Amino acid sequence: MRTPVRVGVFGLLGSGNLGNDGSLEAVLGHLRAEHPDAVVDALCGGPEVVASRYGIPATRLHWYRGEYRTASRAGAIAGKGLGKLVDVFRTAAWVRRHDVVIVPGMGVLEATLPLRPWGFPYSLFLLCASGRLLGARVALVGVGAAPIGSRPTRALVRWSARLAAYRSYRDAQSRDALREMGVDTARDEVYPDLAFALPTPPASAPPPGPPGRVCVGVMDFHGGDDDRARAEEIHRRYLDGTTRFVRALVEEGRPVRLLTGDACDAPVVAAILEAVDSPLVTAAEAASLADLMKETAAADAVVATRYHNLVCALKAGTPTLALSYAAKSDALMARMGLAAYCHPARELDADQLLEQFQELEKRSTELRQTLAERNRITARQLEHQFTALTAVLSPATANARQETP
Repeated sequence: MRTPVRVGVFGLLGSGNLGNDGSLEAVLGHLRAEHPDAVVDALCGGPEVVASRYGIPATRLHWYRGEYRTASRAGAIAGKGLGKLVDVFRTAAWVRRHDVVIVPGMGVLEATLPLRPWGFPYSLFLLCASGRLLGARVALVGVGAAPIGSRPTRALVRWSARLAAYRSYRDAQSRDALREMGVDTARDEVYPDLAFALPTPPASAPPPGPPGRVCVGVMDFHGGDDDRARAEEIHRRYLDGTTRFVRALVEEGRPVRLLTGDACDAPVVAAILEAVDSPLVTAAEAASLADLMKETAAADAVVATRYHNLVCALKAGTPTLALSYAAKSDALMARMGLAAYCHPARELDADQLLEQFQELEKRSTELRQTLAERNRITARQLEHQFTALTAVLSPATANARQETP
């Protein structure tokens, strides 16, 4: 009798970040197509969302429900501390039920946004340590990594990577960062971001006539983990520069569609709508990367900050300018042939951004051809990633098979 392979998916999934959920959707699509007998469930940040949207059982990542709220009172601090202990046993019990646990994409090995070591880095370490101790293969599939300044966070990330049975990365910089942290990456591969495996909306060239819609992807950006001392200064400059850029587009008669990638970005959208009081500025209500791709496919051009806003625009084949806040954005733009169209999010200058944008639009036809070719190459490369993932599942499949007398 053949016992189905038991697969767990793990991460900050269903928590409002569309990029994370898009990576999950890509992996689930592969499992359902190539491993339809696999029994899949999740340990994640938003179990209710994951269960209802993707139709798989899901368990809450943290025992303490206030994990991501600031703890200032004694009771909250005690609850968080107790939660860290309880999660050791909860994570191990969940891992024990699986043959393979997949961490699908996401920047799980980086701290390019503010991050505390005892938050997700600790949870990832518990997962990888439990997998090693209990015989479940933990696969970090197409993940992002970056140099980390905080010693505790760096140690947890390094040990998580070492304990994983399989690692692949979404760019070469991620692999290099792990190597510099002391992880042997000689057998690790680099593939395009998993979200490039999602279905692409129908291609559509902009209609003739006056310039059309511009999608502007915004972010609740305060710098990275090492920028805490000047986080508000960075945020004010970013918001002011983005607002001035949107206003300049509106003054030229251009419709502007504001995009987000996480629930926390809503205040930035509200601030821009209030500052640029014009019917030409509207906000999209995207619930998935598929929704974002449809928005970007219908635009003449895209200017965006969040990494997966960029992925959606590039996959849709729309000329794109990145408001880059980390090396991963620069690497993505270079991979897709648009390295010249990056602007620093920390030092956003609306006048310079407008000049870059005008140059981008002048080359629109050429850049659409470039993106079409790069997307074909990306699709072939992702076929190799999913072949490698099948190989990770194969030993578990073999172990799960039992012959009846």
